Amino acid sequence: MKKLTCFKAYDIRGQLGTELNEDIAYRIGRAFGQYLKPENIVVGGDIRLTSDSLKTALTEGLRDSGVNVTDIGMTGTEEIYFATSYLNMDGGVEVTASHNPMDYNGMKLVRENSKPISGDTGLFDIQKLAEENDFPPIEQRGNLTKTSILDAYVDHLMTYIDGANITPLKLVVNSGNGAAGHAVDAIEAAFRQHNIPIELIKLHHEPDGNFPNGIPNPLLVENRQDTKDAVSKHGADMGIAWDGDFDRCFLFDEKGAFIEGYYIVGLLGEAFLQKHKGAKVIHDPRMTWNTIDLVTEAGGVPILSKTGHAFMKEKMRAVDGIYGGEMSAHHYFRDFFYCDSGMIPWLLVAEMMCVKKMPLSAMVAERIAKFPSSGEINSKLDDPKAAINRVLAAYQEDAETIDYTDGISLEFAEWRFNLRSSNTEPVVRLNVESRGDVALMRSKTDAILKLLRG
Repeated sequence: MKKLTCFKAYDIRGQLGTELNEDIAYRIGRAFGQYLKPENIVVGGDIRLTSDSLKTALTEGLRDSGVNVTDIGMTGTEEIYFATSYLNMDGGVEVTASHNPMDYNGMKLVRENSKPISGDTGLFDIQKLAEENDFPPIEQRGNLTKTSILDAYVDHLMTYIDGANITPLKLVVNSGNGAAGHAVDAIEAAFRQHNIPIELIKLHHEPDGNFPNGIPNPLLVENRQDTKDAVSKHGADMGIAWDGDFDRCFLFDEKGAFIEGYYIVGLLGEAFLQKHKGAKVIHDPRMTWNTIDLVTEAGGVPILSKTGHAFMKEKMRAVDGIYGGEMSAHHYFRDFFYCDSGMIPWLLVAEMMCVKKMPLSAMVAERIAKFPSSGEINSKLDDPKAAINRVLAAYQEDAETIDYTDGISLEFAEWRFNLRSSNTEPVVRLNVESRGDVALMRSKTDAILKLLRG
């Protein structure tokens, strides 16, 4: 029995040919059908050159398991989240490798009500069945239906903002030749229909699985220049860039400066609390002070969750959080079936800019000054555990609090840090923030890196 290495902690991802191919995709379909015993599943795929053929093989596997399949075509991941709940399906699968290299693809799986299926909640059971490849004989094949949910999805997105609040805005939107383009076009049509005065300047808009402008991953500094330049050139009010399956969006202010996802979490938490007093806002442990400060000030309840979409969604459901945000630019919404969306955040921020009559730079400048942060710094280490223990030993005695929710978080009177191992690679990730003291934040960052990389 050959081990399938494409099964990861949260989803399926693998190198094409060896780790993921049509045969494996078919087996995943059969295994998903056998594990979940669903009647109806919705499938979609991003714009990668292999997404269509993998989706077809997956669909055949599902149908051979007796499952009816609804194919919604070329989609971003959140359209599958939306369709699963909107169409009342028993589950959904998006074929995507998001921001992985060209020679990769993968899948994200959900069950009824768009609940994630990850390592703790069935993904490894599906892996075992796919590895065994010992499926019962085909009795009755499921049907295949093709449909579009784009209009309903965009109608839902428009419920997050009040068009009457919007004053004229010019926005640069960079789809990175990924899956976002068709959703952006549909949102633009909705703006026109509702007389919302937002003008969109489109960059790398055509979906193209060859990625002529590089893999869409705005977390990489080298991938930000085009958006930055276009904002300056067109005198835009904001820039927005997405990853390949657009479940994360990255914002640039009117000067073209990239805004760390951490500060957007605080903004969105505040935006929801203005409409829903006393609600709960979920955040991850990497950077916390700014979010806690803003949420508390706005009369909300900040709640800590382990990093990662499966953990965030679980915590959101458990406490009925209205919104959750990670500094990695994943934003989760209660009314979006507790799932992450890359389209809702920029709509909300655009509305906030109009309501506050403030440019984005001004909305975040005060927060960045109040809680300056290092951003996430990665270190490739031979022995991550030993390195983390070295840092803990050096700092634990003086710490006011130590938290082990995700890696180690140590807090002191004027600064704090979080150090955690990556789930997917031999990398340790460091985040440091202070109370208004940039020099302190920088010196502590340098000292910890020195110890870490020893």
